[in-house]
Amino acid sequence: MTFATSHPYNDLVARITRVVPAILTSEPEALHRMIRQAEDFASYVQFDIMDGHFVPTYSITDKALATVTIKFKWEAHLMVEHPANYLVNFKKLGASKVVFHYESSPSPEEIISLARQLSIEVGLAINPNTPISAILPLVETVDSLLFMTVQPGFYGSKFQSQVIDKIAEFRRLHPMFEIGVDGGINETNVALIANSGVDDICVGSAIFLQQSPSESYRRLLTLTEEASQGQTKSW
Repeated sequence: MTFATSHPYNDLVARITRVVPAILTSEPEALHRMIRQAEDFASYVQFDIMDGHFVPTYSITDKALATVTIKFKWEAHLMVEHPANYLVNFKKLGASKVVFHYESSPSPEEIISLARQLSIEVGLAINPNTPISAILPLVETVDSLLFMTVQPGFYGSKFQSQVIDKIAEFRRLHPMFEIGVDGGINETNVALIANSGVDDICVGSAIFLQQSPSESYRRLLTLTEEASQGQTKSW
């Protein structure tokens, strides 16, 4: 992604923003189908892991992922209680990164430390109502930050546009940090998000619940690229 010339971070190199397909399902058959679909258009994918406790719904587990061959690079978005209990298995399965929620643990530092011991990248996700000030002390200890623009746990939840202001606030403080955004993103708002200062845009239902996931992905990517044309960023 790139920033417009009027943006405060405007004089360096162009930013490339990725559209990251997010796979969320509780059904093993659907998991296999979505993985095969993603292979046609994606080189990096996010798997959403939900335990029915941190969020009210369940999704596939590490055991389900162990039954499939995954050809692309991927990360696990852990919407779970006790995320530290999941790290070893996801490392063994080949995850490039684990992303856990700040709100899921009273000791996020311990989870980050364990991820470092396992030599796996670690990202921190924050819910829409969590203030930037809460996570600033942890920023230098993680690889990325994932802003949720919905309350986590469901495909197709309502996009909360006020999070865009939070992203802008964080970007002013950390112009070079890797930022992702996740939740309620579709063709009507992806351009707005692409202009907010993010590196990764995670999209679930607007890809996988459409008639042609590959065509939907490419349209989202085109809209993202068009929103980025003629802009620069501070990196």
